[in-house]
Amino acid sequence: MMRNTLIVFFIFSSLTLSFSQTGGRHAYEFLNLPFSARTASLGGNTISTKDDDINLSLQNPSLLDSSMSNKLAFNYINYFTDVNYGYSAYARHFKNIGTFSTGVQFLNYGKFTAADETGQITGQFEAADYSLNLAYARALDSSFAIGGTLKTIYSVLENYSSVGSAIDIAGTYHNKKKRFTAAAVIKNMGIQWKSYRPGNKESLPFEIQLGLSKKLAKAPFRFSIIGTHLEKWDLTYEDPANPTLTTDPLTQAEIKPNRAKIWGDKFARHIVLGSEFLLTKNFNIRFGYNYLRRQELKVDSRTGLVGFSFGLGFKISKFNLSYGRASYHLAGASNHFSITTNLSDFYSKK
Repeated sequence: MMRNTLIVFFIFSSLTLSFSQTGGRHAYEFLNLPFSARTASLGGNTISTKDDDINLSLQNPSLLDSSMSNKLAFNYINYFTDVNYGYSAYARHFKNIGTFSTGVQFLNYGKFTAADETGQITGQFEAADYSLNLAYARALDSSFAIGGTLKTIYSVLENYSSVGSAIDIAGTYHNKKKRFTAAAVIKNMGIQWKSYRPGNKESLPFEIQLGLSKKLAKAPFRFSIIGTHLEKWDLTYEDPANPTLTTDPLTQAEIKPNRAKIWGDKFARHIVLGSEFLLTKNFNIRFGYNYLRRQELKVDSRTGLVGFSFGLGFKISKFNLSYGRASYHLAGASNHFSITTNLSDFYSKK
C-alpha cells in the first residue's frame, strides 16, 4: 500500500519539472473558479478533504466513492455585476467497478451592448462558457484511490466560439484511523480543438496541486494546506508602469533586495489554507486564506479582507445547505450557494 502511494506521488512530483504554465494566460480559465460554497469558503481549493460531499469531486475526482452514490448537487454563484456561474452533478457507484459522476459547469458573463466601428449601437449579445464533465474513481485498497475527469468544453463570445477537451488525473491517500488525507491532482491537460479565431489556438490552464488535511482527534477542527501551481515556482507579477525600485529616489543609493523575504513571498503564493470548525454532525463553520489572491488583488492603501473567505454548512431534513463568501477586492465579494441531497432518502428501501 505505502509502496504504491510513494510511486504515484513521485510521478506527480516529477511532472512538475516538465511543465511551465501559469494562470491568466490561457483559454477556459473559468475551469479554475471555486464552484461550490464549501470550496470558496476554504480559500478556493479542497482537494484533500475526504467525506461524502459530491461537490469535492470536481476539485479532485479520486475523492469519489460509494458514499456519494445517488447524490445530486446544485451550486450557484452570484459573482460581480451581472456575471453568474454554477455547477450541478450526479454520482452513482457500481459494485466492483467504481464510482462515476457527471456534471455541468457554466459561466454566464451577462449581456453586452453591440456596436459597429462608428459607435452605432446595433443590439445586444451574450457570452458564456460551458463544460460537460464525466468523472470516474476507484479504490485500490482501503487507503488509496485514483480517479480522473474528462471535460468537454464549449465557449461562445458574441460571434466567436471555441471547443476544447481537458483531463484531470488524481490520487488520494486517506488514513481513517489517523484522520489524515493527502492528495495530488493534475488539472486541465488538454487541447483547444476549435479556436475563437482560425489559426490562433490557445493553451489550457494546466496546473499541478498537492494537498494535506488533518482532523484533530480530540477537538472538532479540520485543517488543510494546499499547494497550487506547482508547475511553476515564480508566480509574481510586476506592473511595468510601477516597477520595483532598485535605487533610492533621494540618495540614489542601491536598494539591496531582501532575498529571504522574496523567497518567502514566492513560496506563500502557492499556499491555500483552510479550516473547518465541526460543531456538530449537521453544522460547521469554515474559514480560508489565499495569499496569492490577496497579493494580486489588494489595494496597498487599504487591504481589507482581500484573500480571506468564510462560510457555513448545515443540514435540514434531507438537504445539505452551504454558503460561502470570498473577498476578492474592496469592490466586493462573491456569494456562493450550494445544495446537495441523496435521492435514495426520498424513497424507502425494500
